[in-house]
Amino acid sequence: MTDRKTLGQASAIGIVVSSMVGAGLYTTSGFALADLKSPALVLLAWGIAGVIALCGAIGYGALTRQFQESGGEYLYLSKTVHPAVGFLAGIISIVAGFTGAIAFAAITLEASLIDLLNSSHKIPSGLIATTVVILAALQHLFRVRIGSQLQNGIVLFKLMLLLIFIAVSFTQFPDQWESWTTKSPFDASSVTLSTFATSLMWISFSYCGFNAAIYCAGEIKETDQTVPRALLIGTLLVVGLYVCINAVFVYAAPYDQVAGQEQIATIVAGDIAGNGFAWLMGLVIVISLYTSVSVSMMIGPRVLARMAEDGNLPNWFCFQGETPRIAICLQAIASILFIQVTTLRELLTYLSFTLSLCSAITVGSVLLNRQVSQTVLWQKMAAGLFTIATLIISFLGASRNPRESAAGFMTILVGLLIYWLISRNRANLSRE
Repeated sequence: MTDRKTLGQASAIGIVVSSMVGAGLYTTSGFALADLKSPALVLLAWGIAGVIALCGAIGYGALTRQFQESGGEYLYLSKTVHPAVGFLAGIISIVAGFTGAIAFAAITLEASLIDLLNSSHKIPSGLIATTVVILAALQHLFRVRIGSQLQNGIVLFKLMLLLIFIAVSFTQFPDQWESWTTKSPFDASSVTLSTFATSLMWISFSYCGFNAAIYCAGEIKETDQTVPRALLIGTLLVVGLYVCINAVFVYAAPYDQVAGQEQIATIVAGDIAGNGFAWLMGLVIVISLYTSVSVSMMIGPRVLARMAEDGNLPNWFCFQGETPRIAICLQAIASILFIQVTTLRELLTYLSFTLSLCSAITVGSVLLNRQVSQTVLWQKMAAGLFTIATLIISFLGASRNPRESAAGFMTILVGLLIYWLISRNRANLSRE
């Protein structure tokens, strides 16, 4: 049997960082600013969501020390709660966590690339996004090491460009920072709890890749040490990066220029240092979004493969050589279908709500199950804080966005129905 443990610490951290730094970073603050009407509140939300994500990383790390195989929430909940709950988590991961996330990143990449090229030629909607999905599938179709090495190189280049953006932003006009930070005072009087929760839910989606390494844990060396460390280090790096970048986004341009805008990053970059800097920011966004598509295309099919190995899906989803090739192809096809039928804001709300519920239940299992025996008190406290905060934010956000939240509940019901049909078929076969 081929040894699948080919990924090291750097690759594990790279998976986490590239999963997190994506479409949400470059779009969410514009939507949040329109709702919260205060840069200070938006930045507060990014900070709160960062603390919650760190708690979640600690909780997932505790689970990984006990269960050192690929599969993510599907594996954890099947082992700690019930196979039906694990199967449901697997369906949510496939539909929302990877298919929807790939579509979201690809759609945003297309809009960013069109804006970057400033072409007068009419490009059919969805063509660029579809091409990006196909390229990412080809990158990971045959060899794990080649795909991960290319991924690591792109991530390093992306981080270097983002650090340049932060440095230029904080040094280009140092005398203006005082006026920037005072031109929109902290005023929460017009913001309801559900409004803040909705923005916090959107922002939490930008952090949701903090658990990405768990999906390919079975291919990472010294899993019980490497994966928890990668989750924590990767999340800490991204929290610091997010707070710095979003401080620039919400303070460096007039409110009416960026509130509600999808392309807040390039707008702010242009306001700071002109069109050339805006073009550089656009390039950073395109690279970041491609890594988001790529890493989801790498890890998503691993969930399908694990479910197939357990007999919950047809065995042709299993690994063929180093990679689950058929699962990768199916992931690409499903993502392309999502690209054709959804809008950016609707997709953001649906993904945020659905994935938050799944993550809260998974991390909550740390508190309820005795199998996670290595969990110490501070890890349990972190897991508890993540679970409670995520559930409160999700349901407050759902009260303000009933249609997208209903789609999330529909995903759950469909997952349970599929599990019931599979279980019934197994029972009939066993009687025969």
